[in-house]
Amino acid sequence: MENNLRSGLFGEIVSMAVNTIREQKVRSGLTILGIVIGIMSIVGSTSLIRGLDQSLRDSIRSMGSDTIFITKFSFTSLGSGRDFIDLLRRPNLTPDDAAAIDEEAESLAWVDIVLGQGGPPTMARVYYRSERTRQLTVFGSTPYYQQVFNAELAAGRFFTLSETQRRAAVVVLGQTPAQALFPNVDPIGKRVRVGNRRYTVIGVADEMPSPGGFNAGQDEFVVIPHTTYQKQFGIRAERMMGGEMRAVMIGAVPHEDVDRDVALAEIERVMRIRHRLRLHEENDFDVMTQDAILGLWDQISAATFLTLIVVSSIALLVGGIGVMAIMTISVTERTREIGTRRAIGAKRREILWQFLLEASFLTAIGGVLGSLLGSGIGLAVHNITGFPVSLPWWSFALGIGFSATVGILFGLFPAIRASSLDPIEALRHE
Repeated sequence: MENNLRSGLFGEIVSMAVNTIREQKVRSGLTILGIVIGIMSIVGSTSLIRGLDQSLRDSIRSMGSDTIFITKFSFTSLGSGRDFIDLLRRPNLTPDDAAAIDEEAESLAWVDIVLGQGGPPTMARVYYRSERTRQLTVFGSTPYYQQVFNAELAAGRFFTLSETQRRAAVVVLGQTPAQALFPNVDPIGKRVRVGNRRYTVIGVADEMPSPGGFNAGQDEFVVIPHTTYQKQFGIRAERMMGGEMRAVMIGAVPHEDVDRDVALAEIERVMRIRHRLRLHEENDFDVMTQDAILGLWDQISAATFLTLIVVSSIALLVGGIGVMAIMTISVTERTREIGTRRAIGAKRREILWQFLLEASFLTAIGGVLGSLLGSGIGLAVHNITGFPVSLPWWSFALGIGFSATVGILFGLFPAIRASSLDPIEALRHE
């Protein structure tokens, strides 16, 4: 019997709260608006950041967990606070560095040098008969590009050591030029022109993982032997701020039975000897792994996420203050109603619950609308730009629950004020 009475009383309180919201449409709408903006910002930014985070992690992991990258400098050095000008003044990597690492580091199974990456890119159009592509990135590599960078081929093969040594005019096309020039034709064996030189197509790369989940030109490339690349293009260099940046990167993969730290130590030893560094001198090159790249991204994504959450929370805080202000006004306007209800037997906790429910209903509605709009913004950005989004089910529950909590917290003061009114004084209120 008591449970039935309580449920009936609760239902009555809910009904009164809903009726009050209906009667005060403008006020309720203004109250909801601030919450909508706050929750929309949180859900929208969270969906974009989570999508980017997941996609980039997949892209980084696709390179292979054992791959070691040797560069002039990397984002890890920049992230550590090193002076950019000092990093630019470091010596550039050369094909001889890659050859020395390959010869002297016995722990490594594969060593590859990539020209046209890690610096100013080499751009050229690819021509086939009357068709041509837009400007594409041209890479020069060894035959071990596949093994080092975990690259897959959709068709054909990669060039051989013999073709590299004799500077053969062979090319592996990325997906974009392959689809543009040969939409319905097998490209293998066809003759194309890269820049001002003719090449035979021997392979087509499989679709590359999207950095960030959207098309950033990751398939707009061609790969030729690095010896052929040097003959046609040289090694591009760009001078800036007293230094020089060359597009050279070295990649290496240790033997399966070799610990990666051993391989890292060997690479470092070879490079330090080649660069004639003394014991007390720091490395003038960077050696990084997948773990280092992921660690740096963790720092960047965490800082970005925190910043967006703080900004979004400010909007939600403003919305919460609006809830408290409007509910306080509502208590003042309904003082006689409260007095009447207290006079006919309503208890303080019933008055308290009525106003708390009104506030939480308002903010929960704002949470639902904000979650839907935030998700819609994320999906719109994805459809227009291809930018990745992640919309787990719990993000909606979190948005609604968070907004309802805001309603309870900011509605508590007006509710306590309403429940504390003296019935006699309330009835005298004009």
